[in-house]
Amino acid sequence: MLSDSGTTAMTNRQWAALHEGDEAYGSNHGYFILQEQIRQTFGPPFFELGKTPNAFLFHQGRAAEDALFHALGKTGKNLIVPSNGHFDTTRANIEANGIQALDLFSPELKNPDSREIFKGNMDSERLKKLLAASAARIPLIYLTITNNTGGGQPVSMQNILQTAQAARTHKIPLFLDACRFAENAWFIRQHETGYHTQSIERIVHEMFSYADGFTVSFKKDGLVNMGGGLFLKSGGAFLKKFPKLPNQLLDFQILTEGHPTYGGLPGRDLLALAEGLKTVTRNDYLTHRITQVQKLAKKLNQNGIPALYPAGGHAIYLDMNRFFEDTLLTPADFGGIAFTALLLGQFGHRACELGNFAFGSFNPKTKKESFPEINFVRYAIPRLVYEEQDLNAVAEATQALYEYRHRIPGIRVTYGKELSLRHFKARFEFKKN
Repeated sequence: MLSDSGTTAMTNRQWAALHEGDEAYGSNHGYFILQEQIRQTFGPPFFELGKTPNAFLFHQGRAAEDALFHALGKTGKNLIVPSNGHFDTTRANIEANGIQALDLFSPELKNPDSREIFKGNMDSERLKKLLAASAARIPLIYLTITNNTGGGQPVSMQNILQTAQAARTHKIPLFLDACRFAENAWFIRQHETGYHTQSIERIVHEMFSYADGFTVSFKKDGLVNMGGGLFLKSGGAFLKKFPKLPNQLLDFQILTEGHPTYGGLPGRDLLALAEGLKTVTRNDYLTHRITQVQKLAKKLNQNGIPALYPAGGHAIYLDMNRFFEDTLLTPADFGGIAFTALLLGQFGHRACELGNFAFGSFNPKTKKESFPEINFVRYAIPRLVYEEQDLNAVAEATQALYEYRHRIPGIRVTYGKELSLRHFKARFEFKKN
């Protein structure tokens, strides 16, 4: 459960498609099959073979983000990209190119007593104030669906529309980080008025009709082990605002990934992806997948464990601030790191700290730590992998650590406290009581 990327078990249909792969260097037939599937899944304007390139394949989502923000970083100074919640590598790609990444989490996300379904929403009021003050500094607005940093929570169609309207008022493109687009559509179908009888495919089309472009890691809702992309809406606000960027993006893709018709991926993976995009929008698949996550969240909640509830579609998020609130641990003790170490060492389950260490930072000049608004440990549930007995074992392990939380020691960072992306590089040891 360390990552939700590339840990999916592919379906039989995907394995069958994989064996039909064409490994021609340019224009393999899988590229054209994928092109048509992208058009069917997200809408025809996102993959056209016209004079202006608007669809760019990459080996994974962060490479697509790198290309986008590498190009955007050259368009101005003191730029800001607001989001409902930037993920770690997304933020790093933005900041590496001299742009400020700003999180506008919904107020409901920070309220532990909230039972709001769509806690992944953009804070519309804060966005309006930001646009009124700094619209000229904002090259695009970035909305991640579902909100991985924000507890894997879904975003409502109403919030997507409101964000799009705010963007259009100021002639700013709206981009989606679309890694869990199908899961987000399922929540809209289940919980938002007027969508219960609509198909997932139709809901997805409406969601993307409000966007001017999107980046995506197909390792999530593409159901493949590798792949990503950057897609620009033909005739959309992004291409109108930045008409020179498509060819710059194409150059970047060719230099870093290879021929545009394979984008760093084997031809066989393109066919597996095309098949995966058919599966992921099936309501029966989504219901099985998300219900599995919700059952685990309910079990933890019933046992008094402070997990974000209701759960999102892909993961369980334990609130480490509440987990350790009646102990002697301080934020600088990085209890989330200690928890994940014990979960692995004592019970054999891997999880990911996404809180005070991953999203915090250390200033070597002042010797002070800065801590984020939210402090989670994430259990990312791989797609089509676990049975109920596996997740029951996770619940039992979590319960055991919660009962003995007062005995969990703090963590000392032995290497990498001051580094960027430090949670990929650092080393730790337990403090001695």
